[in-house]
Amino acid sequence: MDNFRFYVPTDIRFGKDRLATELTDVLNTYGKNVLLVCGGGSIKKNGLYEQVINLLEKNQNKVIELSGVEPNPRIETVRRGVALCRENDVNVILAVGGGSTIDCSKVIAASFYSEEDPWEVIVGRKGFQGAALPIVTILTLAATGSEMNIGAVITNLATNQKLGVGGPAMMPKVSFLDPTTTFTVPAYQTAAGSADILSHLFESYFNITEGTDVQDFVSEGLMRAVIKNCPIALSTPDNYDARANLMWSSSLALNGLTRNGKHGVWSCHAMEHELSAFYDITHGIGLAILTPRWMDYVLSEKTVTKFAQFAHNVWGIVEEDPMLAAKKGIQATYDFFKACDIPMTLPAVGIDEEKFGEMAKQAVAHSTIKTDAFVPLTELDVEAIYRACLTESSFV
Repeated sequence: MDNFRFYVPTDIRFGKDRLATELTDVLNTYGKNVLLVCGGGSIKKNGLYEQVINLLEKNQNKVIELSGVEPNPRIETVRRGVALCRENDVNVILAVGGGSTIDCSKVIAASFYSEEDPWEVIVGRKGFQGAALPIVTILTLAATGSEMNIGAVITNLATNQKLGVGGPAMMPKVSFLDPTTTFTVPAYQTAAGSADILSHLFESYFNITEGTDVQDFVSEGLMRAVIKNCPIALSTPDNYDARANLMWSSSLALNGLTRNGKHGVWSCHAMEHELSAFYDITHGIGLAILTPRWMDYVLSEKTVTKFAQFAHNVWGIVEEDPMLAAKKGIQATYDFFKACDIPMTLPAVGIDEEKFGEMAKQAVAHSTIKTDAFVPLTELDVEAIYRACLTESSFV
């Protein structure tokens, strides 16, 4: 296990009916001028927007609104947010939504004190060390874990780039996690969010560092929690316990708990970011399509032990032959995503092979998957994995 620092100072307020008594006191800690950041309108349909606005009006906050944040948040929206903050002397950013809204807010916050264009803040700076405006979040989608970590991912459609940035000042100060706010999340987004959570766990689990039993066993437990509760949430959207377990799994999957002490870059995220950058697809859907094919591609005598452990401990597969167990675990992963009604081929989400070469080149250029992954991948390897996603697959 590698040396690591685990410091996650986000104040989590988990549970229902907390906003009315706690939100304004939290915001008052930072000031009265609030940038309210939100997405495409779902919070207006479920009443959350009205509740938040009423609370802020009663608290005599000055509210500046940035709405319409895209599912893959765009740099143009970040720029608008920075301008609004500067024009209105904003003291605190309130992000109400899912990971896209929170990611957008993080880069707005980090760019506020910078003289550079927000895209320059992102490019080449995975380790942002500057100051940022304080961020408070109200989470409405279990997926990215952005409510409890330092990272953000922003898309630049002009350059077909989707890049990440992160730094200590970008960690949300307080995050409200109320499972009832996810009751109205559509089935497609619930499934995509669950795939995203699982991918965060998979990417940390299949790692080059040995001797990480604590992280691995915690990951396995979180995987089982998602696998159990996603189908329940899909069939019974207002099941509080299912939604609560998905929401808390989202936070724990990417706050460092399962990743710290490990070394190595993530493979599927590097490949999927190119799908989203070129085709603007839902991130979790792209990950679900790619992951089983990546697993099958990197399965070998060298990696089979970890895949067999995954099959036994996560899927409950009883099989003495490690290679067969591994293949059954990969098949179970694929079948789970498909049972959640996730489209499991690239053509099903409007992607053909035209840009595979260009996307593979960028996936390698924008990461270190060629040298520092669980199994290193070249451009040709990435193209092969993309091609495996063109048709339905069987792994056993």
